[in-house]
Amino acid sequence: MGKTVICPGSFDPVTLGHLDIITRASKLFDHVIVAVLTNLAKKPSFTIEERIELLKKATKGIDNVEIVGFTGLLAEYAKERNATAVVKGLRAVSDFEYEFQQCLINKKLNPNLETVFLTTSQENMYLSSSIVKQVASLGGDISTFVPSCIHGEILKRLSQGEMKDEG
Repeated sequence: MGKTVICPGSFDPVTLGHLDIITRASKLFDHVIVAVLTNLAKKPSFTIEERIELLKKATKGIDNVEIVGFTGLLAEYAKERNATAVVKGLRAVSDFEYEFQQCLINKKLNPNLETVFLTTSQENMYLSSSIVKQVASLGGDISTFVPSCIHGEILKRLSQGEMKDEG
């Protein structure tokens, strides 16, 4: 099948920044697995199943992208899926510090796994799921932050201030 990469994240919710990185990775690699994970440090607004569905809608039409949920170690999951690399988006120096640490851990656990960093497009440098949640919960306009095809679903959940537990 060619080069398979994994683009992991919590995607709670998916933003235009996420979609930018996924789209660009899909042009560089043969198969992009977008792996939706549970971040134990955060209380999600959307269940993992909801995030998978939102991502499937947002990436519809990108033929070489697969959306999956996963738990466990990324390095082990990459072995299972024969992925050669992890693709991560970087917004700022603060992102690099954390992502570099993750890169080194993954390399130690799976010496064949590389990490590819894509810098975020300038228009998305400030964008994060946390910002989207905060703006929506305060009644702000998030239409320029999230894909239009899922804007309504995201707005409905976040404007209600509703938080979902991971089941």
